[in-house]
Amino acid sequence: MKRTVPLVITFLTGTFLVISFFVPHAPFGELEQRLLVWYAIVAGFTMLLGVDSLIRAHARRVARTREGWAFSLALLAGLVATVVVGVIGRVQYGSPFHIQSPFMFIYTYAIVPLQATMFALLAFFIASASYRAFRARNWVATLLLVSAVIVMLGRIPIGAAISQFFPVAQEWIMDVPQLAAKRGIQIGAALGAVSMSLRIILGIERSYLS
Repeated sequence: MKRTVPLVITFLTGTFLVISFFVPHAPFGELEQRLLVWYAIVAGFTMLLGVDSLIRAHARRVARTREGWAFSLALLAGLVATVVVGVIGRVQYGSPFHIQSPFMFIYTYAIVPLQATMFALLAFFIASASYRAFRARNWVATLLLVSAVIVMLGRIPIGAAISQFFPVAQEWIMDVPQLAAKRGIQIGAALGAVSMSLRIILGIERSYLS
């Protein structure tokens, strides 16, 4: 029963959602909206479970002074401080996202600089990965290198100053071969999602039960 009931619920829910997508009339259209509301409720509870798991894991690390416990302590302190100032902003200004609320102060002067620092460091990793990927070891890598150089030159003013070929060529690369490859990847991902959905609905894929 512990495995049969979840499989039956999954099958019925998936079947109703597929039918409601292709038959947007009552009662299936209304059923889709109701299931979407249920999904939002369940997603909210899963977020609470995730926060609870996060707090338990890092509190355990701090209590046992494991390696990196100071970072866990900083995370817990930041979590508590964010919640507290969010509540204060809600009570004082009606919304924690008010421009003068303490929550927006933390967001503006702590979170935004941290994000900028992270992306600044990420730029060096991207440059290193690009150097390794663009080395002309064979004709495929050479083609990638030439295309990347044309696109980069076509997107900056110095490329247009050198020649009008670079802006035109980069537009063609982005609109024709790049877009074709992007659509191919999206079609493959969509077919994979449909295949996995059918496997879950039909009970072939049961990894979520483990």
